[in-house]
Amino acid sequence: MADIINITVGKLLEEMAKKQPSIDAVVYPDRGLRYSYKEFDDLCRQAAKGFMKLGIERGEHVAIWSTNMPEWLISQFSTGKCGAVLVTVNTNYQVAELEYLLKQSDSTTLILMEEYRGSSYVEMLYEVVPELKNCEPGQLRSEKLPHLRNVIFLGEKRYPGMYLWSDLLEMANVVSDSKLNSRMASLDPDDVINMQYTSGTTGFPKGVMLTHYNLTNNAVNIAECMNLSNQDRMCIPVPFFHCFGCVLGTLACVTVGATMVPVQEFDPQKVLEAVEIEKCTALHGVPTMFIAELSHKDFEKYNLTSLRTGIMAGSNCPIEVMKAVIERMGSTEITIAYGQTESSPVITQTRVHDSLDLRVESVGRALPNVEVKIVQPGTSKEVPRGVQGELCTRGYHVMKGYYKNPEATKAVITDDGWLHTGDLAIMDDNGYCRITGRLKDMIIRGGENVYPREIEEFLYKHPKVLDVQIVGVPDPKFGEEVSAFIILKEGETATAEEIKDYCRGKIARYKVPHYIQFIEQYPMTASGKIQKFKLRELALKRLKLSETKSRI
Repeated sequence: MADIINITVGKLLEEMAKKQPSIDAVVYPDRGLRYSYKEFDDLCRQAAKGFMKLGIERGEHVAIWSTNMPEWLISQFSTGKCGAVLVTVNTNYQVAELEYLLKQSDSTTLILMEEYRGSSYVEMLYEVVPELKNCEPGQLRSEKLPHLRNVIFLGEKRYPGMYLWSDLLEMANVVSDSKLNSRMASLDPDDVINMQYTSGTTGFPKGVMLTHYNLTNNAVNIAECMNLSNQDRMCIPVPFFHCFGCVLGTLACVTVGATMVPVQEFDPQKVLEAVEIEKCTALHGVPTMFIAELSHKDFEKYNLTSLRTGIMAGSNCPIEVMKAVIERMGSTEITIAYGQTESSPVITQTRVHDSLDLRVESVGRALPNVEVKIVQPGTSKEVPRGVQGELCTRGYHVMKGYYKNPEATKAVITDDGWLHTGDLAIMDDNGYCRITGRLKDMIIRGGENVYPREIEEFLYKHPKVLDVQIVGVPDPKFGEEVSAFIILKEGETATAEEIKDYCRGKIARYKVPHYIQFIEQYPMTASGKIQKFKLRELALKRLKLSETKSRI
């Protein structure tokens, strides 16, 4: 079992660079960009000194709004060196969400790329802070965002009020190495170093405060569960702004000196190319990413024989998809991880030598030095093994709290340190957990509890079904009814009646979807999570249903 470590993110990279200076740290095959550990550490030191020249102090908030660009990665470790808190901005955010995050987080600095998926980040920022167009870089004074001073643009073009990234690196030249070393020595592993905003499916997003101690230890344990070493090369197509990218991906690599092979924006072909070109041994992804890779028209042309491990996480991992990743991709030691941002993020993970059954039917057991218990929902009373309840966890990985929101923090973390996840789970006698749903996803139909995950797993076995999501919709007679959204495999057609026939006699009658709708794609968060609340809204609209109360 890995020991608990007490080190800052910046120091972690520095020590690995001293240990193995010439091993590849970062490779972007499509850019022809390659940094050794020494080169990468030097670059992160330079950016850290640039931040210090900007006047950024320990604990100050620096927001970054970008896809997986090299500068994102450099920002992660350079803020870790100078003690700034990196505030990660969802790449799908629009004007109102950006304004909310910058205001709520008290960020003094924003790093941004030009645009993403046709949305101009620059134009959106000017809309939020029009004063930026008429000020010198670093001199922003905004009534709406009183803390924001600096904007750093990732690109070559000069925009009013913004520094370029190259300016930041140039500023570093007037800050001495000894000054940076002193700053690094002053940092405490218990300092908050990363702030991520929960997706906000209920109410406004909350800023999750994570420390060096939270993140480095979680990354060490994740790497251990994968048997990751400096011989490994990890393809990371999941977004950095999410813990999946910047903890399970980049930070886990640095803890063992593995090579990071990021994909800037997810594209199944680019992922397959990166794995083949760089002979990646590990590949991360949410189920929808693996589905896209496996169903790519040229999948069979790529040589993926180097693959050994990786992590599938982020949402329910369908058994059939897991089997295909093992059998067709050759990733025989792939693991499943489960957690949430509030837990840095991983709570449980399968191990590479777990049986196939355990790896497709559970989300593993608690990480080293992590406690997990299953309690009766709404209480702290532990239920017997094999009985469903809410999963709770305690240990080094539990967040420091929600930023400026002690009430919300108190609602999820007990006085004795247990984090209530809101997820329903069953634990077996060996400590392996199965996630059976969200407390809020559970459908109650005529007094019967229906768990969407169970029906989804059943329908994944249908030969024509590529992906399926189950949501509950209001019903005047039963309170709620089961509604299925199905994506069919390419070239296939099916009817709602055909799907219902497949269910009848195989699952309980009350679990058979009452409504079946075929869809081409799901509404997703930028981190690849399916937004079930949006599917539910779509169902209400399409089926012309209203939020009626049950008659029973």
